[in-house]
Amino acid sequence: MKRITVAALMFTSIHAFAQKMDASKVPAPVKASFTKNFSTVKDAKWEKENGNYEANFQQGGKKMSATFDANGAWLETENAIEVSSLPAAATTYLAANYKGEKIKGAAMLKMANGETHYEAEVKGMDVLFDEKGKFIKTQKD
Repeated sequence: MKRITVAALMFTSIHAFAQKMDASKVPAPVKASFTKNFSTVKDAKWEKENGNYEANFQQGGKKMSATFDANGAWLETENAIEVSSLPAAATTYLAANYKGEKIKGAAMLKMANGETHYEAEVKGMDVLFDEKGKFIKTQKD
């Protein structure tokens, strides 16, 4: 139950500022790319954020999202994970730089360039790390 609650909180907070939209308004190239990459998913919820299109869905019992640009190019896929699954270096960084702050959620991101990143939500910010847990940047949630 804790795992579901953490994932639900993370996705709610991550997508709080995105503009929800009807699937019929998603450009055809975006839908085609989504179907190509996630052929078994039939019930995605769409949002538009910063000019990109994000599909939120479940696959294999996991909450996920995939982001595409307006031409349908896949940008990233995000999988909710337990905070305890963050790399050790990321956990150490968070403990040192956000002492006493609660980590509200975590995710693993697969980027279009093949890289894996990790994200932790702290104080309304997304703190991003590379696959080894090295700090990359902080961005407004």
